[in-house]
Amino acid sequence: MIPTDALRELLPEGRVFDDPDVLAAHSRDRATFCPAGTPAALVRARDTDDVAAVLKWAHAHRVPVVPQGARSGLSGAANALDGCVLLSLEKMDAIVDIDVDEQLAVVQPGVVNGVLAAAVAEKGLFYPPDPGSRSISTIGGNVSTNAGGMCCVKYGVTGDFVRGLEVVLADGRVMRTGRRTAKGVAGYDLTRLIVGAEGTLGVVTEVTVALRPASAQPLTAVAFFPRVADSARTVSGYLAEGHRPSVLEFMDASSVAAVQQIADLGFPDGMAAMLLVQSDRGDEAPADLAAFEKVARAMGAAEVVVSDSPAEGEMLMQARRLVGDAHEKLGKALLIDDVCVPRRHLVDLVDGMERIAEQHRVQVLCSGHAGDGNMHPVVAFDDSDAEETERAQQAFDAIMQLGLDLGGTITGEHGVGQLKRAWLGRELDEAGLWASRAIKDALDPHHVLNPTRVLP
Repeated sequence: MIPTDALRELLPEGRVFDDPDVLAAHSRDRATFCPAGTPAALVRARDTDDVAAVLKWAHAHRVPVVPQGARSGLSGAANALDGCVLLSLEKMDAIVDIDVDEQLAVVQPGVVNGVLAAAVAEKGLFYPPDPGSRSISTIGGNVSTNAGGMCCVKYGVTGDFVRGLEVVLADGRVMRTGRRTAKGVAGYDLTRLIVGAEGTLGVVTEVTVALRPASAQPLTAVAFFPRVADSARTVSGYLAEGHRPSVLEFMDASSVAAVQQIADLGFPDGMAAMLLVQSDRGDEAPADLAAFEKVARAMGAAEVVVSDSPAEGEMLMQARRLVGDAHEKLGKALLIDDVCVPRRHLVDLVDGMERIAEQHRVQVLCSGHAGDGNMHPVVAFDDSDAEETERAQQAFDAIMQLGLDLGGTITGEHGVGQLKRAWLGRELDEAGLWASRAIKDALDPHHVLNPTRVLP
């Protein structure tokens, strides 16, 4: 029996789709250079029972299942495999509970990050993880890659806020991990195991996240530098003084210029880099920004603008949030990297990226979460030119190797997916790779859950 017929017998009406146009529209995420196969069916799950039924059937019949959220990922983890079942969780989008007293929320995986943030803000609470894709990415997808965002320099990444999960295992059994309490160390930390696993160990159907009290409206400053390396030194120098801004972001000249094409924000010409910093410490925020200005000017900043209103600050933040859209409007193919290095090596990273761009004769744009050392270099190139495409891939690989050489990692928040599988084998040692494969074999012995993703 073909998957669509079998699945329609298992699931309520309106869950299973096999129209070729529908399947094609759901066959890939935003990682344009990762292959995508032809799926056999798409299931739009509405509840945990739907997910359990699909996985139990797939486990028994050895059919690969590719879990999907909003497909906003950048590593190909949600791309279809030939003959697979695409398991979409977008329709599981309920905010189950917001507990003000305990400062936590329980949500289904299809809840959009920005929607959750707005809902808890109405109750005087704050959900800090805020990836640049927060208006479209889902909590399930954020959990899948352990996403960070612009506030992670102060508050941490998604995994730091996940208290517990409901997870459907590869054979259809439902497992609950973690707890609602603020502390709990009984047994293995299965919650942390699932967070960041990119759907290879189980399918998350409910997430319990910790919240914070609402912070003060942030104040913002921007600094412009004639030299990229000076901006990197500013990051290290400012944080070394003990300051912990709520945001500390970087944009190079090409990224600023791209944003200016879609939103003229009046930034000065001729600058090589921009840093954007925010402080949400209320009455202490002006002093935080004054300290930033002092360090930036000492490091060679040509101009520093300190905003005195949250509204102006939000306008400046918009420049950073528009980077992804601005890059896509360049009219070029993009290879989006995601390396993270110790902050003391930020200068070495940005200097190295300039050398790589020159060596391979391609454009490399860069923005990122400078306060974490997590940068997002983007190789932009003409994909109709086979030779330039090859040089772009070489530049992409060289940037990842540079990140490892500097004591960093191949991904800070985008995940491994298909795009970086081969590189994970270089980052992990032999014992770490063995342990990872042993865990996969134990939880998914038939490798039906997102096979050929993450592990090489």
